[in-house]
Amino acid sequence: MSAAPSTPPRRVDVGHNGLFLVILAGLGMIGPFSIDTMFPAFGRMGAEFGASELALQQIVSVYMLAFAVMSLVHGPLSDALGRKPVILVGQVAFAAASVGCALAPSLPVLLVFRALQGLCAGAGVIVSRAMVRDVYSDERAQRTMSHIAMIFGLAPAVAPVIGGLLLGVGGWRTTFWFLVGFGLVWAALVLFVMPETHPAESRTEFSVRPLAVGLLDVWRHPAGRRLAFTAALNNGAMFLWISSAPLLVVNLLGLGENDFWVLFVPLISGMVLGSWVSGRLAGRIHGERQATIGYAIAFVALVVTVVLTLFPATRGLPWTVLPLPVFTFGNALAFPILTLAMLDEFPQARGSASSVQNFLALLGNAAIAGVLAPALGFSLTTIAAGSLTLLVVGAALWRWHLAAGGRAPEGSPDAAAYEPLEDL
Repeated sequence: MSAAPSTPPRRVDVGHNGLFLVILAGLGMIGPFSIDTMFPAFGRMGAEFGASELALQQIVSVYMLAFAVMSLVHGPLSDALGRKPVILVGQVAFAAASVGCALAPSLPVLLVFRALQGLCAGAGVIVSRAMVRDVYSDERAQRTMSHIAMIFGLAPAVAPVIGGLLLGVGGWRTTFWFLVGFGLVWAALVLFVMPETHPAESRTEFSVRPLAVGLLDVWRHPAGRRLAFTAALNNGAMFLWISSAPLLVVNLLGLGENDFWVLFVPLISGMVLGSWVSGRLAGRIHGERQATIGYAIAFVALVVTVVLTLFPATRGLPWTVLPLPVFTFGNALAFPILTLAMLDEFPQARGSASSVQNFLALLGNAAIAGVLAPALGFSLTTIAAGSLTLLVVGAALWRWHLAAGGRAPEGSPDAAAYEPLEDL
């Protein structure tokens, strides 16, 4: 499959733009809530199951691995069957798997149901990104993706706080009962409010071979591989901090199960602000320049973080977390550009393109949670240096993509055919 220029999306009536945006962002929140709400409960899970910290990290990595594998299916399925049915089935199945997690009598059983959660949770995240490009064009798509990232970005900050509150109310199992309700609420919204953005005449053939060929075509294309790895490293630089949270907050900072906000609020505040600024810049600055600026800001912030962790006087709070909002601000400036660049390379197979990009990112996150975070979680310096390394390699791949003739998203005349996004 060769790269093709971005084509104007089909005009779709999505009803109230603000509500449509909130639903898309809410579907993306399933992932962070499935991971971050349980961090405060790790201590109690370990005590009940007699599990080590390394074993408990697999609660995250098993989920992420299953999420990654199934992400290769969700996008192509939505290309063939439509966006709405895939999301709806995924949400209902996620709620059912969450019931199994809540009732799990042992860690192995919990890991099985966590894998089932991961198989279902990605439907909303992956397909919702394809829906943005179904409906919106160029600068409008960048603005919408940025608004979604703003709302979505609240989840990692709020989730551990909710997890701590639920832990005090009914123990760690209450966290999974919360996820049951969360999944069902979004399933109802998809069923009764969400429009179908991928009409029958635009769908691909529902057959295993064409679906597999579509994925392989994306992967075999040099730009597809570069952008998939670039997005994975961009995401991984931040996810290393998130997946290290139980080790960092409790072991390294000496805080308690209700103190995860100390790490998550700085991380997410920068991400939300960066997403807002990205939306404001849509159509005013070329995507290549925006991503480059974002990478430069994130790089400087992480270098400062590494330096601060080298000295005993600045190794603790508040110094360690002060540069993190700046890092995630820069990261968030680059994120929508990388996502839209991938979708624009394959305008006739956006679901497959989204699946490949998300698969690699999730596979990387599973490795980070299961291997890298435990390996680097013995000091603040190693965590910060690991995050910096991931960011630098991702930035180098982005420059390679541009040097090889790849395109970054930019505004175009067909964007003017769409009304401005309504304020929420």
